[in-house]
Amino acid sequence: MMSLSFTVAGGGQLSLTPDKLVVAGYTARDEESVRAHIAELAAIGVPPPESVPAYYDLDPALLTSAPVVDVDGTSTSGEVEPVIIRADGRYFLAVGSDHTDRDLERSDIVLAKASCPKPVGATAVEIGADLSELNWDALRATSVVDDRPYQQGGVATLRRPEELVQRMTVAAPGDLVLFCGTFPLLGGEFVFGDRWELSLSSPDGWVLTHAYATRHHSTA
Repeated sequence: MMSLSFTVAGGGQLSLTPDKLVVAGYTARDEESVRAHIAELAAIGVPPPESVPAYYDLDPALLTSAPVVDVDGTSTSGEVEPVIIRADGRYFLAVGSDHTDRDLERSDIVLAKASCPKPVGATAVEIGADLSELNWDALRATSVVDDRPYQQGGVATLRRPEELVQRMTVAAPGDLVLFCGTFPLLGGEFVFGDRWELSLSSPDGWVLTHAYATRHHSTA
């Protein structure tokens, strides 16, 4: 079992040993855009999901706040995501990256996600016992790769977290880390960079950030 430690914005600490790590995909509210995205991925060989939203049940040991993460090969990339943490029945918000092997993704999405670490920032904002209290639609997310803007979007384009939790197809009692989906790429194509910077900000004044570098190991 692995443990995670977070500094809670405004004071305090959060330590947990998550029972589940679930990565949600295809979480856009606009179902037409989801269908278009599935068609785009199919055109490059990525199989369609079994459900929308899709839920990928992964090993919590993939979670890390380390500044450097090891990946196999050079065809991996990350993406900024809001991350919901449930600990002892209370919810927290963090920022993370669903780093994924894009070559493997063409044949096996679960394996592609499971083969890469899942970076998450070490600071969290407490929501409380009710996810609906979070001002989700006001949040903004960005990512930067090797000093170049990569993603930028309003979290209002994603399904609300209470809906994602309610619709989960994975049994997840106990402590949970849920990646809630991501945003279109500004350039329209994956970038296999070396340094990733993530941010999730609120008009309330707080900003969650995380940065990490990838260390590549050749699979040859």
